[in-house]
Amino acid sequence: MITTGIGYDVHRLVAGRPLVLGGVEIPYPLGLEGHSDADVLCHAIADAILGAAGEPDIGHLFPNTDPTIRGISSLEILRRVRVVMDEKFIRLHNIDATLIAEGPRIAEHVGEMKIRIGKALALSPSRVGIKATTNELMGFLGRGEGMAALATACVNFPEEGCL
Repeated sequence: MITTGIGYDVHRLVAGRPLVLGGVEIPYPLGLEGHSDADVLCHAIADAILGAAGEPDIGHLFPNTDPTIRGISSLEILRRVRVVMDEKFIRLHNIDATLIAEGPRIAEHVGEMKIRIGKALALSPSRVGIKATTNELMGFLGRGEGMAALATACVNFPEEGCL
């Protein structure tokens, strides 16, 4: 059985934090605020995978009230999501994600993002799609107050009766 999931995440841009997108630290004067490294791209991907698997979202699995995961790498979140999938014998087929931000340009970093996300998920980088777009200077994203990401995931469940 094949299912799909959709993930969405948004974080505020703030001074004094590194900007991490797709597991890659990107030079930029602002970073994303959050309990973890606030990687919106990885968070949207994690939620898409969890949704496709019928699991609770990352806020449930990794609550911002848990001090033991403060500052956790979002690549580690993806690795832990993969463990959930492995335990249910669910196979991830592909990811498609879009970053929504006025800056910075990420084209030169996409290859490395695909490698790191693929490694965390045990997925070929060729099955990880990453794109970026702007919000055409509209709203809080257009004013550069934050970044958002959307993602879809396609997974294969084991045949019924195999569990």
